[in-house]
Parts: sequence; structure tokens; C-alpha cells
Amino acid sequence: MSDIDDFEREVIERSRQKPVVVDFFAGWCGACSILGPQLEVVRERHRGEWVLVKINIDKHPALAMMCKVTSVPAVRLFINGKITAEFAGAQPAHLIEQWLKENLPHP
Repeated sequence: MSDIDDFEREVIERSRQKPVVVDFFAGWCGACSILGPQLEVVRERHRGEWVLVKINIDKHPALAMMCKVTSVPAVRLFINGKITAEFAGAQPAHLIEQWLKENLPHP
């Protein structure tokens, strides 16, 4: 992800076909280093159901501001081009699973 145009394509437009989970993180953030692997575990369990996009806020501060990220880690769920759910802080995989179950569209 290099700029707002990439974000528009990779997150906003893509979320019109498949839900996109965006993980806003920073390299200096200890909680981010805990959450990141948990998100990867959950993504592997649900391969193909949703897309995970990771955005480093130090490299892309404009994207963080655009999504109103005030602290990290911050996770936003995009469906049909809009943020439909979010959470902040490190979460274990089972709570991420529950959050997704509550917020993803059901077929």
C-alpha cells in the first residue's frame, strides 16, 4: 500500500466484492506485535472469506488519519466501501473470531 489511490483500490473497491479487514499498526507498538500474528491465524482459518490488509501508520499517516485511527493497533472492517465495525488493542484469536462472526455478512 503506497498511497490513497492504492487504498481506494485495495480496500474500498475490493470491499465491494469481499470484506476487507484492515490492521493499522506501527513497528514500535508492542500490542501490534501481539495482534498481528493473531489476525494471521484467524485469516488462515477463514481463507478466502475476507481479505487482510496491513497498514503501517508511520509510513502512511494520511491513511490512518482518513480512517480516524487515534491509537494502534486499530482494526477496521470494510464492507461495500464503508467501515462497518472496528476494534482497538490486542485481542486473542477467539475474540477476533467472535467479532468477525458478529460483523461479517452471512450468506
